[in-house]
Amino acid sequence: MSALVELEDVVLRFGPKTVLDGVSLQVSPGERLVVMGQSGGGKSTLLRLILGILKPTSGRVIFDGTEISRLPRRQLNEMRQRIGMVYQYSALISSLTVRENLALPLEELTDTPADEIDEKIRSMLTAVDMEGSEDKLPAELSGGMRKRIGLARALVMQPELMLYDEPSAGLDPVVSSVIDELIIRTSEENQSAGIIVTHEMDSAFRIGTRMAMLYQGRIIADDVPEKFRQSTNPVVAQFVSGSTEGPIGEGRTAP
Repeated sequence: MSALVELEDVVLRFGPKTVLDGVSLQVSPGERLVVMGQSGGGKSTLLRLILGILKPTSGRVIFDGTEISRLPRRQLNEMRQRIGMVYQYSALISSLTVRENLALPLEELTDTPADEIDEKIRSMLTAVDMEGSEDKLPAELSGGMRKRIGLARALVMQPELMLYDEPSAGLDPVVSSVIDELIIRTSEENQSAGIIVTHEMDSAFRIGTRMAMLYQGRIIADDVPEKFRQSTNPVVAQFVSGSTEGPIGEGRTAP
């Protein structure tokens, strides 16, 4: 199956600082790629490159055969309608109800009639087990509920690619498992591709069909979850186990 999104030898620098140093990745429809790595190591930067918010210093970011950085603004916005984004802190508009938050992309980006919008919203809320929450404000919802609404909003445009930035961060283990199961279920139902940025190992192994480890700006491992559990790479093994013993640490370098 051909890749939906590709990063080809991507380098990203901010002044003298190199954030990404020759990153290459591919994700096909139906795959869920978990990108792991240290905080501040460039994981979320990958998502911004795919959305076209950032442009690579060199290399190419390709979505469905088209190089993103070469798209004019109008075509870039059209492409973004095919990508759903779930933010770490949900990013719901606090002054809008759940229904209004979900309706916003449909109202602003499509000509969908109001009755069809209402039906889509009901369907999305059912998919994330949040029926009957249409009139609530984000402040009336728990953190886990806001995550579900954020997922529903990302899904409402029926995207081909879903991007998740720390989807289970700050949640207790039970709610985290619920969010993970929702990600898996909606991905399988829609046969969408997914890229999940996380450092939560339980979630990573639960969600991922593939895993990649980003370390010091490079992808040092890219394989199925079973191989990651058995990895002999000392960086991967230390990160997966959470051990304080190993090459990860201040002043140390990658193997």
